[in-house]
Amino acid sequence: MPLAWQTDRLATQSYSSRDEMAEAASRDLAEALRGLLAAKTRVSVMFAAAPSQQDTLALLRNAADIDWSRIAAFHMDEYIGLDIGHQARFANWLDRHLFTLVPFGKIHRIEPHRFSSPEACAADYAGRLAEEPLDLVCLGVGMNGHLAFNDPPDARFEDRQSVKVVTLAQDCRIQQVEDECFASLADVPQQAITVTIPALLSAGRMISVVPGALKKAAVTRMLTGPIAEDCPASILRRHPQAVLYLDEASTPDVFRRAA
Repeated sequence: MPLAWQTDRLATQSYSSRDEMAEAASRDLAEALRGLLAAKTRVSVMFAAAPSQQDTLALLRNAADIDWSRIAAFHMDEYIGLDIGHQARFANWLDRHLFTLVPFGKIHRIEPHRFSSPEACAADYAGRLAEEPLDLVCLGVGMNGHLAFNDPPDARFEDRQSVKVVTLAQDCRIQQVEDECFASLADVPQQAITVTIPALLSAGRMISVVPGALKKAAVTRMLTGPIAEDCPASILRRHPQAVLYLDEASTPDVFRRAA
């Protein structure tokens, strides 16, 4: 059995291994999709693209009784300035791990190269989100506590935009190297397009998968500190239907002792 507790409205489950965490998260994610599909004709789901999500998505691909043809898939963010075929582009990462491996009814990729400016791309994606409001978001948490590319100190809980152009924080760019997405910091783009925090929170349900020791400090701040923009992930504590999945390495010490 996992360790389980609640912080404000956020339910958290901690597992002894990354594999157990991924199994639980993928099982609950599949169950959520089945429930949505039973209640609605079409469902909109947003996915994070990151190594932390890879195990969960691999198991989700094999889940039974999911009518993928009625699901529209979105993703959270995309770098500006990378070549179309670059392995680190988030649309390409999700193509490799999910988008091209199950028969989604529609896939909405953020594609800056198709537009006259990054701002035009952001506006287009915002329009698509408005047309197909999110039912479910599957996300991680950054080492600096970011959600998508909403980095402190620029993250805004009351952002007026749903999608925007951002300059990446230095510690966020360092994480991309730590995750082995880029060979060096110089290779990591300076800017990206991101879905904002209010747009993420608009989803009826949120499933956050956060394994690994590198995320432990961020998770500790997220769960034990104030709900504040300097730790964007702390806002999940206000969502009525959010669940956080941890492994032993990412679980804050205070909750281990409490258990």
